Amino acid sequence: MSPQQPHDVISILFPTAILLSSSSFSSSPTIFFFILLGNSSDMSSNKGKDTGEGSSTRSSAEDQQQQPPPLSRYESQKRRDWNTFGQFLKNQRPPVALAQCNSNQVLDFLRYLDQFGKTKVHLQGCVYFGQPEPPGPCTCPLKQAWGSLDALIGRLRAAYEENGGLPEKNPFASGAIRIYLREVRDSQAKARGVPYKKKKKKRNQMKANSDESNFPMQSM
Repeated sequence: MSPQQPHDVISILFPTAILLSSSSFSSSPTIFFFILLGNSSDMSSNKGKDTGEGSSTRSSAEDQQQQPPPLSRYESQKRRDWNTFGQFLKNQRPPVALAQCNSNQVLDFLRYLDQFGKTKVHLQGCVYFGQPEPPGPCTCPLKQAWGSLDALIGRLRAAYEENGGLPEKNPFASGAIRIYLREVRDSQAKARGVPYKKKKKKRNQMKANSDESNFPMQSM
């Protein structure tokens, strides 16, 4: 058996070398060597590219798994309300720390929010006092609706305890706040001619959600 030629051995190890004739190899062995080297480099680079793409895909999937789930509408609003109340305390002269606030600061905060209200509350001297659908405009002030304030206090009461506050010292759960909300409810019912009727909890929650946008953010 005749010994194998160099190009026969190379064609077995590198199938792409079959495309070159034996004469080409004998005449230009250096060129043939670089062709084989180039094919080997392309294979290595493609393998590295595939490996990089695979690791990138895995990293993206891991990042998505590590991201916390989005907050619900209620949780988002509760966080905004808490931040707004904290900013309100910082703007006081002198500033009041959250740990030192009491029902007086909460009442001041509720009165402060009235300037952003959208509910017409007729005064006793107004000709439209007690009319649910007044036929014309008047100069009576706009205030926060009772339902909006009640829902706001509920969120702040929960946020206070979630941020380390003690339930027995929760200023949003004090008797003074309950009395204030009851007075606002009764006065608005008389002024607007809309008697207060206790509704189901689900409907109250829907009403509170519709009024959430009335409150300002932290630009105070």
